[in-house]
Amino acid sequence: MASFDDRRDTFERKFAHDEELLFKATARRNKLFGLWAAHQLGKTGPDAETYAKAVVVADFEEAGDADVIRKVRQDFEAAGKTASDAALAGVLSGLMNEAIEQIKAG
Repeated sequence: MASFDDRRDTFERKFAHDEELLFKATARRNKLFGLWAAHQLGKTGPDAETYAKAVVVADFEEAGDADVIRKVRQDFEAAGKTASDAALAGVLSGLMNEAIEQIKAG
């Protein structure tokens, strides 16, 4: 019985650890996406960092990536730039591997 409890506890710790890493990687990905979008909008330095933080915060509006994509698309539209949700989702998706590598690297 103790062996079963030990295995259960191990799986629970692994699940919690994996979820924490996923959360960190998603936040990092969103920051990278915000920095990419800031560059597209002509923002540099502190303005780019501030914009990237706003993109990270936008992710807390609803579950999934739609809120992040919507924020960037609306900001692009306000600046006279066009980008489809699919194109932005592609950029966002492509940045996940980079975010994971950065998290692993520390």
